[in-house]
Amino acid sequence: MTTDTRPPRAGETGTRPASPCIQVCRLEEDTCLGCRRTLDEIARWSRMSEAEKGRVWQRLEREGEVAPAQG
Repeated sequence: MTTDTRPPRAGETGTRPASPCIQVCRLEEDTCLGCRRTLDEIARWSRMSEAEKGRVWQRLEREGEVAPAQG
């Protein structure tokens, strides 16, 4: 078993931050290289339900883009 050593993002206190955005906004095709969300996910983020946001967070965690939420 491995332990995740990635540091939490700024403002993270054991739970997910309000957004995956890390203020490194560069697009490659339809994906942001900073947060790894698609353009559709970025555009819809403020209107997404918590369940929809949760699915995006789970995908990012599964793909190793962010450390899994703690707590």
